[in-house]
Amino acid sequence: MIQTHRRQGLLAVALLDLDGFKTVNDGHGHDVGDRLLSALAVRMKHALREGDTLARLGGDEFVAVLPDLGTVGASVPIITRLLEAAAEAVQIGGSTLRVSASVGVTFYPQGEEQDADQLLRQADQAMYQAKLTGRNSYQFFDSAQGRSAASRMERLGSIRQAMAAHEFVLYYQPKVNMCTGEVMGAEALIRWQQPGGVLLLPAEFLPAVQDHPLAVELSEWVIDTALAQMETWQAAGHTIKVSVNVGAQHLLEDQFVEHLSAQLAAHPRVPASSLELEVLESSALKDIVLVSKILDACHKVGVSIALDDFGSGYSSLTYLKLLPADVLKIDQSFVRESVSKAENHAILEAMLGLAAALHREIIAEGVETIDHGLMLLQTGYELAQGYAIAYPMQASDLPAWTAAWRPDLRWMNLGSAKREATISGESWSH
Repeated sequence: MIQTHRRQGLLAVALLDLDGFKTVNDGHGHDVGDRLLSALAVRMKHALREGDTLARLGGDEFVAVLPDLGTVGASVPIITRLLEAAAEAVQIGGSTLRVSASVGVTFYPQGEEQDADQLLRQADQAMYQAKLTGRNSYQFFDSAQGRSAASRMERLGSIRQAMAAHEFVLYYQPKVNMCTGEVMGAEALIRWQQPGGVLLLPAEFLPAVQDHPLAVELSEWVIDTALAQMETWQAAGHTIKVSVNVGAQHLLEDQFVEHLSAQLAAHPRVPASSLELEVLESSALKDIVLVSKILDACHKVGVSIALDDFGSGYSSLTYLKLLPADVLKIDQSFVRESVSKAENHAILEAMLGLAAALHREIIAEGVETIDHGLMLLQTGYELAQGYAIAYPMQASDLPAWTAAWRPDLRWMNLGSAKREATISGESWSH
């Protein structure tokens, strides 16, 4: 930076993050991962000019310092060569390995004085923008966007620190049969247990990681933590099926199914059938063909699939037929408003018929009152989840709750009457 001032030139700082390196590291081992990093580092070094600097910051992150540029455009050929070097296939131990890179670039000097740390942060922000635009690309730092993104980056930093400090925990909300009292399983829900006793709900921190690689890290942590908890329950004699939420960003990651298989293999005492992936309907519709293939592969691994918030994603019958979901999870807005809005009640009836015709199981979430449950039972629903049944609870509390829970007597009576009418051949009236 001092030399740039003296020479009245332009300096570029390019932060490079390898795309897909984690897959190689997890699938082939750290020794192969280290050899891949070494090979790519040599190639990227040769892509630079004499006098440029390449350094590894840590993990799969590198930074290139490019001095003596006449213009911003003069950096483009160098950055392009870096991308090409990072994307070249590498032969290691009989395997052909290939990754790519996302590069963020900032320049010095700027209109306002910057220090070295600020330049690195700017390049980091630009790099994440490159990842969001499809990876294997570069983005220049935009100072206007950078100011608006500063608070988000600070929030992301806090979330990273919280992960390192093991501040995230899973709570579990039961799913039940309102007629029989059977506990069908539980949904794993992430919480941030901050120092000092403050417990943050997902709406207070997940928006910050949307469309950011950290969202995938959190999602993978949820799956692994849920599997570990199921293993703990099983050791104590409790078999509890758990569902976890998987967003489109994670689901569409390269080798999602391979990672999922590895996580299941790390917990061999947990049957794959005990894990259910809840996929938002709106997420599934982003790339219906690709998502269908991924979900089919998940089925082959042994996990089940639930289509979450069903009815909120403007789905067509063709889409529903394509998606290999075992369970339709009705969006809670239909349940909450069905008591007062006749059209929502009619929609619930139609969804029940649709699930039966397509041989899908169906469950209603958002059951917050006894009346919600009565309405659902009258309509023909039996499986439900919501505050009227149980609030999300800590893992240690779930086995005792499962052993003690009984449905509301009015639910049981209504369910018994319905079953008796069905057995006797009478039509069930709403």
